[in-house]
Amino acid sequence: MITSKKLFKEKKIIHGFFNRNGGKSEGIYKSLNCGIGSNDKKNKVKQNLKIVKNKFGKKCKNIFLVHQTHSNKFIFINKNYKFKKKRVKADAIITNQKRIPIAVLTADCVPLLIYDKKKDIIAAVHAGWKGAFKGIIKNVLSSMKKKGCNSSDIIAAIGPCIGQNSYNVKKDFQKKFVKKSKRNRIFFKKKKNKIYFNLPKFIESELKLDKITNIDIINKDTFIKKNNFFSARQSLRLKYNDYGRNISIIMIN
Repeated sequence: MITSKKLFKEKKIIHGFFNRNGGKSEGIYKSLNCGIGSNDKKNKVKQNLKIVKNKFGKKCKNIFLVHQTHSNKFIFINKNYKFKKKRVKADAIITNQKRIPIAVLTADCVPLLIYDKKKDIIAAVHAGWKGAFKGIIKNVLSSMKKKGCNSSDIIAAIGPCIGQNSYNVKKDFQKKFVKKSKRNRIFFKKKKNKIYFNLPKFIESELKLDKITNIDIINKDTFIKKNNFFSARQSLRLKYNDYGRNISIIMIN
């Protein structure tokens, strides 16, 4: 489990970014695959989620996950929230409730964990390029601010994701971003006639646009094998028909 130095200092919360170590899954899902939407054996995924949950204490509720669709939608869990068996379609979760571990699943996308230390509000965001492009981060921060949060009290941790040197993209991809804003040019570099995109820096810039300055970037490239993360791109390169998911989680004690 990897932690953010900035979030770790905050005693009212607990958090962690997990790689593929320490679980029960086998084969291409070895070993801590938390992807309930993957084709892994469901009982193995459940066991893996239990392993993660136990690291957060026996008394907390089950890990709350959404059905991620690369959207800009989020949900807010308040004290009256009715938990259902069917997962809600969204790409971020916000809550002010204690002992509810909220989490996102990734396999190259950015897991973004957010905490407002004055209001005791947390958020877990699945920020791939699509969701980030559509404004998922802005939507989450707007919602938090409506609940009284201030930019100066917010800490954001950008978790392990695909690094720029591993993220080769097509010309159309670059055009899409530059068309939206010319300043987006800075997130692309050309190397040997190939274009590479800096996803974590783009996420950081989205946070900074909302006046968030207390940002921690965990510089771990999920594509690089030795880092031992699940990676959709790595799986595609190896011609696997599926891939596991890494879990990133935050909870108010």
